[in-house]
Amino acid sequence: MAHDKQFGVRVFRWIQRQMPTREQLEGNRFLRPVAHRVLAPELWRFTRRSVPRGVALGLFVGIFLLIPGLQIVGAAFAALPFRANVPIAAAMTFLSNPLTTPFILYASVYVGNLLLGWSASPHGVMTLIESGASLSQWTTWLLSEAAPAMIVGLLVISAISALLGYVVAVWFWRFRMAAKWRLRGHGPIDPAS
Repeated sequence: MAHDKQFGVRVFRWIQRQMPTREQLEGNRFLRPVAHRVLAPELWRFTRRSVPRGVALGLFVGIFLLIPGLQIVGAAFAALPFRANVPIAAAMTFLSNPLTTPFILYASVYVGNLLLGWSASPHGVMTLIESGASLSQWTTWLLSEAAPAMIVGLLVISAISALLGYVVAVWFWRFRMAAKWRLRGHGPIDPAS
């Protein structure tokens, strides 16, 4: 149990080191026109409402987009209208990474095939990625059955992941707050509050 806690702390610290600071974002020339919106203090606070929203948005954007770099930017901009926690949204995009991307792609084509009633092969996209395919090869793939199946599958998987992430984050937040209250000597609290 102690080893799991240490691992969790190490992962959290690694994510903190990888995340850009507010000052770095403020100095970014591309963000300067919208910095006042992106850097609003309420988007950077860890509250019971903003954290689950950040988890859900980060999972949705991270899985659906699958393009490194754009995932973080997409999650940060999606956090604005939903008043979600920007660092959490950006951190959750790291769950889709080079190790998990092949699994996500295979699963998305499989789910897309089930929903559309097709029999597209998930191997095509992996072959294109590994071979450094040309634009014409990608265009041919996009016009095949595999592309719509993958997109539909990505949409479904990212939506389900976002919903599950939201529920887990709400539960975790309530569990953590109840534990803090008990440690302070306030006794049990109603986790629904």
